[in-house]
Amino acid sequence: MKGVYIINGFLESGKTEFITYTLAQPYFQIRGKTLVLLCEEGELEYPAELLKKSRATVEVIDDQEDFTPARLLELEKKHKPDRIIIEYNGMWNFKNIKLPWHWKVEQQITTIDGSTFPMYYTNMRSLLAEMIRGSEMIIFNRCDGVQDLASYKRNIKAINPKAEIIFEGSEGEINEIFEDDLPYDLSQDTLVLDDLAYGIWYLDSLDHLDRYVGKKIEFTAMVLRPENVPKGYFVPGRMAMTCCADDMAFLGFACAYEGAEQLKEKEWVRVTAQVKKEYWADYKGEGPMLYALEVKKTKEPKEAIISFV
Repeated sequence: MKGVYIINGFLESGKTEFITYTLAQPYFQIRGKTLVLLCEEGELEYPAELLKKSRATVEVIDDQEDFTPARLLELEKKHKPDRIIIEYNGMWNFKNIKLPWHWKVEQQITTIDGSTFPMYYTNMRSLLAEMIRGSEMIIFNRCDGVQDLASYKRNIKAINPKAEIIFEGSEGEINEIFEDDLPYDLSQDTLVLDDLAYGIWYLDSLDHLDRYVGKKIEFTAMVLRPENVPKGYFVPGRMAMTCCADDMAFLGFACAYEGAEQLKEKEWVRVTAQVKKEYWADYKGEGPMLYALEVKKTKEPKEAIISFV
């Protein structure tokens, strides 16, 4: 069987950039030849030096009528590749694609220009849907300035619920947390947070505090009472491994509590608190402020450290 990787998307959606990046990665510097089938030519070309280094050859197929099993077999016999990458033309209906019987699609990826997605989704939805339907990964690039990435995600998930969706901007991947991805129901007045949910709540509240203002949260936390925290306040939170074992951080927000002075440093408590948005000096502006409704001593959890690794 011949391994095939299909990269599809409309013109200037980032297909060539993605394939160029892939060919340049150390993990792709593997034995054997790669045949790149280019079905439309955009502004970018594959650098000759990169093709030589990655042992890759480019063949152009301009017309859809020429994209046939017979023609593909001719190119396979000519180059004898170990793997094949197809940069497919977004204007060719993907449901009509036909490959030689022994070509096995290992992965299909669709690239989308985030700045023009609404136009294509409105005017060429059927073509776009055929690309997306069989893709394991959807990469939205050029997403700088896009305000409603959540709607983009909903549109894709309506067509392919299992697809992995990645948003990228000029600074790299955009790690946006959407409401549908949260491990708790925001329609509830009280959010009961387990270890995983606490970490996600902490990160999401930094970017989307308005989702939580006025809600009650319940979670298990370690007590910290830094010297600069005023009377009547403490900081409940959790230690987290954010990258590796050597990269630890304490994730917690200031909490107003009348009995704060009776709490011991690093003891474990079960906190029920209401979330508000207020100024706090350490935040250098407004941020999450907790008002404790109940603080009860509890056992140290089985996994005291939250992991994001």
